[in-house]
Amino acid sequence: MSKETKEKVKPGIYKHYKGAEYRILNKVINTENKEPMVVYQDINDEKKVWVRPEEMFLEEVEVKGKKQPRFEFLREEEIEPWEHQYKRALADYQNLVKQNAKDRSELIKYAVSDFLHDILPVYDHLKMSVTGLSEEESKNAWVEGVRHVLKQFKEVLKNNGIEEIKTVGEKFDHDTMEAIDGSGETVKQEIMPGYKLNGKVIRHAKVIVE
Repeated sequence: MSKETKEKVKPGIYKHYKGAEYRILNKVINTENKEPMVVYQDINDEKKVWVRPEEMFLEEVEVKGKKQPRFEFLREEEIEPWEHQYKRALADYQNLVKQNAKDRSELIKYAVSDFLHDILPVYDHLKMSVTGLSEEESKNAWVEGVRHVLKQFKEVLKNNGIEEIKTVGEKFDHDTMEAIDGSGETVKQEIMPGYKLNGKVIRHAKVIVE
């Protein structure tokens, strides 16, 4: 086969005379007889790959008494330079790493939510234990001890992204509060504290409004 004939098989999309379209993947050499071969792929099913002698690929066939190419060249297929492919793949990889890191961060943030539902009532009970005490009772050493523990407890919660929802005197907020009595737009009394974890409500405050 001449050099001129070999150059006719170029990368691109070809149409088989029976209608299917194929993509040229490569031109190779048969190790047994050194015959040039064409490797091509079905563009509608990339799992289907064939190898055919280049001479046969280029030959003409007779259909209804007329000769036509076995494979007719349709168009060139734009092949992205490997540098662009590399940069795009690298960008995709970096975006994936960032997304995984974000997902992992979100998981860590809210994974403690269930644990907090168990520990926050303890904090609430500690606060209640020193609420409504007389002046005389407030001077008791155990009360000072509880208040010290409460201060430490509050700092630990704050450092871990937990904040108590402000209620008394505030405007009623459907997103952070639950009214169990009264009517109006202002919170008169707090029945149970509410909390947020990193800005997300994990327990609505139960309040009375007026």
